Amino acid sequence: MGRDISPIVKQSRREGFALHPKAFKIMAKKSGIPGMHANGRPGKSSLYLTQLREKQKVRRAYGMLEKQFARLMDEADRASGHGVLPGEALLQFLERRLDNTVYRAGFATSRRAARQLVSHGHFMLNGRRVDIPSIRVKVGDEIVVRPKSAKSGYFSQMDDISKNTFQGPLSWLKSDTKKLTISITGLPKRDEAEIDIKEQLIVEYYSR
Repeated sequence: MGRDISPIVKQSRREGFALHPKAFKIMAKKSGIPGMHANGRPGKSSLYLTQLREKQKVRRAYGMLEKQFARLMDEADRASGHGVLPGEALLQFLERRLDNTVYRAGFATSRRAARQLVSHGHFMLNGRRVDIPSIRVKVGDEIVVRPKSAKSGYFSQMDDISKNTFQGPLSWLKSDTKKLTISITGLPKRDEAEIDIKEQLIVEYYSR
């Protein structure tokens, strides 16, 4: 399974966007793109570069490789309609990834951490063990921490972890840190996805 393992803080500085909680403090002290020429003369801006950087920012925020992201954009373009724009469909697909769902439910401190939890097989989806972070959840799905995993030190501290990662109630899922369950009750709304995302720029990038 492919994944981007480059330093998340370096990625965050490159995109000017905190892709991980630990990047906030570091970026407050050290801004600008990484590398020996970070403080050199800035390159000429262009619409293409703006679109590219937005695409890279969102792709990295959700931990996807380029081919995966391009395929998802193609699917979102085909699935759009009935009042849903391609960019909104893309964000909905991203939010419905299993690793993102675990993160949004407060079961992990970051998407990278949630991806690792899923990859190690700590969750069951509708009664079956899963280890694929990209699985897309749907309305009615039930995600439960495996009984064996629930006894681990990590999940025994779930109340504390959830308090530190709580992002506010979401309309499309319900989580129970006592029972270690997540229920999918609806579809993500546009304003419940990542803030500061200009999805239309991504659509324009792939429409070139």
